[in-house]
Amino acid sequence: MIKTIAFDLGGVIMTIDNDEPIRRFKEIGAADAEQLLDPYVQSGFFGDLESGKITEEEFRQRLSTHVGTEVSWDRCQYAWKGYVKEVPTYSIDALSRIREMGYRLVLASNTNGFMQAWADSDEFSGDGHPLSFYFDRMYRSYEMREMKPQARFFRYILREENTLPEEILFVDDSMRNCAAASELGFRTLCPENGTDWTSVVMEFLRRDRM
Repeated sequence: MIKTIAFDLGGVIMTIDNDEPIRRFKEIGAADAEQLLDPYVQSGFFGDLESGKITEEEFRQRLSTHVGTEVSWDRCQYAWKGYVKEVPTYSIDALSRIREMGYRLVLASNTNGFMQAWADSDEFSGDGHPLSFYFDRMYRSYEMREMKPQARFFRYILREENTLPEEILFVDDSMRNCAAASELGFRTLCPENGTDWTSVVMEFLRRDRM
């Protein structure tokens, strides 16, 4: 039986815009932004940031060198926040409702400190709460130094949660991430970015309890 639900951030809790960050990084001077960015897993020094291999300051310096002009921390965050299209009310309401049902909620996200500075503030949701308000634990790639879809990312969660994979429902908009989790025994759901996933998750949990 499901005891814990692990939610991805971008594409599930938050609707993402894959075009706007490209536009913003180009605005800063990164003409090759399409090659630097990926909807699900970053590579190069962008991936180094999200896997915790370099700090935000080191990323800022490397981006500055890459574009040939000094880029501030705020401009870096501005570019990364291009991914944020909206945080739908249905997501926030569902997280609170599912938690009230007695499930443990954890975040499982490939992300970085620029994005999380915003998510950790009361600007995250329309009701003035940070992302952490809705979760019992947050597993973030740059802190874990592991990234989805690597098996190590999911094994880290299992070890920290001290639970069985079949007791976790993993909700992520990436089929690649869901496939990797499923191979380890996680139950998975893969909603499309921007769709209301709440009824699907609720029905899954209802059937699991039968």
